[in-house]
Amino acid sequence: MQTVMALVDGAERIAVLTGAGVSAESGVPTFRGEDGLWKNHRAEELAHPETFSREPHLVWEFYNWRRSLLSKCKPNRAHHALAALEAHASSMLLMTQNVDGLHHMAGSHNVIEMHGNIWRVKCTRCTYLAEDYSELPELPKCPSCGDLLRPDVVWFGEQLEPGTLHSCVEAAAHADIFMTVGTSGIVQPAASLADLAKRHGAVTVEINLDPTPNSGLVDFSLQGKAADILDKLIP
Repeated sequence: MQTVMALVDGAERIAVLTGAGVSAESGVPTFRGEDGLWKNHRAEELAHPETFSREPHLVWEFYNWRRSLLSKCKPNRAHHALAALEAHASSMLLMTQNVDGLHHMAGSHNVIEMHGNIWRVKCTRCTYLAEDYSELPELPKCPSCGDLLRPDVVWFGEQLEPGTLHSCVEAAAHADIFMTVGTSGIVQPAASLADLAKRHGAVTVEINLDPTPNSGLVDFSLQGKAADILDKLIP
């Protein structure tokens, strides 16, 4: 821990990748294990363009339920610690797989939401895109063209925006320190970023409650609650 603290304090370029484990400490369901089912449907099935095309009512019911849960969640100490680290660092990019918007709420500014944001909606036909924190109808319609809206999130079977992935790869390739926080290191392409950073000379640090497939590959693996560990790492 002391070594990582010193490395973080001396780094000029920091890149951080966060996953569901960070938001779980705010009460956000991870949809793994016992949280993996909703009305006997797996999250992977509901967060899919084919399901939305076939049963938009079902998918929107799921996402409106998630939005109602998230409306009660607040950033936790891990979110605030990362915002404080950004304020201290010479250069820091925060990449998150989470769609809950909690990093922004905590005060982080240089954030890439790799999988989108559940509080944004976009039209399935035209270019309409907007943040909307209101309680949405069962099948929300686009105010511009009247077609169906969908959550502005990347579903299973969809590709990340090319510009998003490019920015993440660039940050990993030029980082002095690359940290993963609260992520299992399984979902691609995010899972490959730590290896990319290490091959380009970065010190790699994993912070997670449990060991992951990457624990033996990174330079430092710190196990415990993200909030507890990050609080100690902030200079």
